[in-house]
Parts: sequence; structure tokens; C-alpha cells
Amino acid sequence: MRSVHLIFLMQYADNAVMKINAAMKILKPLQKLSLSPWYWLGYALGGISLLCVALIYQYVFEELPCVVCIQIRLWISLLVMVSLAGFFLRKKLWANQAMQLGIVLISAGLIERSYLLLGTEKGFVFADCGFNTGLPSWFAIEQWLPWMYQVETSCGYTPELLLGVTMAEMLMLISVGLAVWSVSVIGASLKKIIRENRVDWTQ
Repeated sequence: MRSVHLIFLMQYADNAVMKINAAMKILKPLQKLSLSPWYWLGYALGGISLLCVALIYQYVFEELPCVVCIQIRLWISLLVMVSLAGFFLRKKLWANQAMQLGIVLISAGLIERSYLLLGTEKGFVFADCGFNTGLPSWFAIEQWLPWMYQVETSCGYTPELLLGVTMAEMLMLISVGLAVWSVSVIGASLKKIIRENRVDWTQ
């Protein structure tokens, strides 16, 4: 009976080791990813692409932006700026981590606003959606760049993009995907930093 239990434990241990090794193979590329210039440029280009799509729908298809749409544009603009900062600071350890944390926080802000937009569209969220972005008077970006950040209409339905998927649904998917991806990268990076510091300390 003991031999059966021993065999079972050995098989369980082998499976656990295989899973750990598989996880480490995934973690290793993620640990180095934030040092790559393409990692940060990918965020920046992705954000610029989203803003371009928004402007195309606004000025070509005449789909006017609501206050939540403008707030999402502001989050995406911040994503572009943080990504460019990360591009230039990627080789400085703690600046790199700060920029990665910034991406995580931006993704959280995007999820919150995208959920509000989707909920307003689908009718499961009821919120006051006027023309005030809630920005302080000293940051009157809607006056500085009205072609990009001026609220034009009240909240409601968003246009369909592809295969019946609306802009609100797509933004929700992108925001959640960004959150999962950015948390995975910063988690892998922190794991590497902690491990290396632990090795240095023991030496």
C-alpha cells in the first residue's frame, strides 16, 4: 500500500515539476520584454491607432463623441505618453517598473470607463452623462485641442465596427486584454528582480 502511495506522490511531483518548468519558459521571455524598445513602441503605436480610429469615426462617419468617449481618449493619450517615457527609460530599473505600473493603472482606468460606456449602451448602467469631462479648470484640454477632446453629444449607442461588435464592446475587450498583459509583464519583471536581489544578498 505504501508503495502505491509513493508511486502516486512521485507522479504528482513529476507533473508539478513539468508545470513549473512550463511556467518558467513562459516567464523568461516576459521578464526581458520590458527592456525591448518594441514593447514600449507597441503600446504607443497601439494607442495612436485607437485615437486615429476614433477620429475617423468622428470626422468621416460623423459618429460624435460623448463625455465617456472623451475620457477614454484621455486615458489612451496618457497610455501613449507613458509608453514613450518607458521607451526612453526602459534601461533604468525602477523607472522601468514605474512606467509598467503606470500602464497597469491606465488599463484599470480604461476598464472602468469602458464598462461605463458599455453599460450605458446595453442599459445595465445608469449614470449622469452630460457634457462636463470633470477636468480641473487649469487643464482645459477640450479648449486647447477641441478637435480631439471636445464633447459633442450625450452618451448612448456606439457604432458597430466588425461582425456586429460595437465600439464599446471592443474597448472593453482591449482594456481587459491590456490589463492582463501588463500585469503579467510587471509580475514577471518583479519576480526576476526579487530573485536576483535575493541571490545577491546571500552572496
